[in-house]
Amino acid sequence: MKRTFALRTSVLMLLGLGPAALAQEKVPPPTLVVVNQGDHDISLVDPAARRQIATVDVDGITGHEAVVSPDGRTAYVPVYGNSGVGRAGTDGNRMVAIDLASRKITGTLKFDHGVRPHCVRYNPHDGLLYLTTELDQSITLVDPRTLKIVGTIPTGQPQSHMFVLSPDGRFGYTANVGPGTVSVLDIAARETLAIIPISSDTQRISISNDGRMVFTADQTAPRLAVIDTTKNAIKTWIELPSIGYGTTPTPDGRWLLVALRTNHQVAVVDLKTLKVARTLDVPAMPTEILVRPDGRVAYVSCTGKAQVAAIDLNHWKLEALIDAGKGADGLAWGQ
Repeated sequence: MKRTFALRTSVLMLLGLGPAALAQEKVPPPTLVVVNQGDHDISLVDPAARRQIATVDVDGITGHEAVVSPDGRTAYVPVYGNSGVGRAGTDGNRMVAIDLASRKITGTLKFDHGVRPHCVRYNPHDGLLYLTTELDQSITLVDPRTLKIVGTIPTGQPQSHMFVLSPDGRFGYTANVGPGTVSVLDIAARETLAIIPISSDTQRISISNDGRMVFTADQTAPRLAVIDTTKNAIKTWIELPSIGYGTTPTPDGRWLLVALRTNHQVAVVDLKTLKVARTLDVPAMPTEILVRPDGRVAYVSCTGKAQVAAIDLNHWKLEALIDAGKGADGLAWGQ
């Protein structure tokens, strides 16, 4: 019987088996979905073959981020518009659903006004999509089966650009770029619990695997804010070689990978010491980082070179460069 990588991974994890068991199973890596800002499309990449196998137009307008349904079959891509956060330009008002097998748009959620939808996350605890809607200063909750809006959560701040959920699905955190803050959201109550000042400008956000720390990158100094989620306050700062951007922890919870856009590097932070352990060179403007579910390879979208860098996490070296589209940005796993 054929099974998706996501399903096999979930079953093995439920059985208490980790990467070694995955290796014995010889499960092939899933399809990598890359959102290309400049080409107004998504790339479908075969990580094993290290090549782009298809592209799908995203309604002719720019998308930045994506999430894929748990079965790996449907990608949801918010259509942001043609500008950067806080800059003049068009205001996107839709999110499209793309069937990855047929490579066609199969549904559209359309707002009645421009909201600049940007970051979308799937919450496995309630089965809903959580979508940042910047111009409404909110998170919009969407039923992925019907593409209908079922609720909103105010962030209390403009430019709520990126969003992350706690592992238990109880809390959400938004990086509010221009205000330089992080909003803490109570998911069940659908309200803002706290607003944490970071700097005058912050970007991207991630959370540790145990949910105890949230990370966001100061855009005015080379450092990451580490937020203690039990206190909703900054715990400490991680000093970086240059300004940070996208971050993600490795599946084992030992390392935090940080994109350094101006240095064209990825920094590896030891989450025990909260210090940079090493850096790795990648192509221009690394933006987002996605680790393969087996924990062996990290994929880094390099916006300035229309490429995705594959990093071998066992040997800490650049393994391959994969061609994608112009302005390669958001990453997600598909079937």
